[in-house]
Amino acid sequence: MIDTRTVVLVEGTSDKSAVEALAERRGLDLEKEGVRVEAMGGATNIGAYVARFGPAGHGLRLAGLCDAGEEGDYRKALERAGLGSGLDRGGLEALGFYVCVADLEDELIRALGTDGVERIVEAEGELGSFRTLQKQPVWRGRATHDQLRRFMGAGSGRKIRYSRLLAAALDPGQVPRPLELLLARLAS
Repeated sequence: MIDTRTVVLVEGTSDKSAVEALAERRGLDLEKEGVRVEAMGGATNIGAYVARFGPAGHGLRLAGLCDAGEEGDYRKALERAGLGSGLDRGGLEALGFYVCVADLEDELIRALGTDGVERIVEAEGELGSFRTLQKQPVWRGRATHDQLRRFMGAGSGRKIRYSRLLAAALDPGQVPRPLELLLARLAS
């Protein structure tokens, strides 16, 4: 904590992995910049982490990512910590918190496209497993995008591994808006 000036609060390890991979690709040395990415073990823990690292705790600069479904939890926690009132999406962004449309995996899959993601799945030797999921009655006929999201969340450690791989595969112009804004904030 001694050299940490900013704590980036993310829901889980897969989000942390993606943020770190993109920062690395950009040549942004998070440790040197005094940035710590903290996986909270779920969005409902935001209040405890804001209390620990924010104004009432260590007094560090905060930033973060959340899924659209957890945006309300983030607003309430930041407001309770005295970091704003009546926060809307713009207010969250002004504080350094950015919202993913559905979740981070959704953002990464949309950015790379399903064909690009399938190439990564194939390179990882898991295309056969993915094709098996696609044939399951519940997933048959569904959008490839949705099938890929399910596939990544279905295997032990798969979500963490693929979030890093997808983030590392992004061209600079493909970085999803929430990640782009977060990285810009961390670099400033």
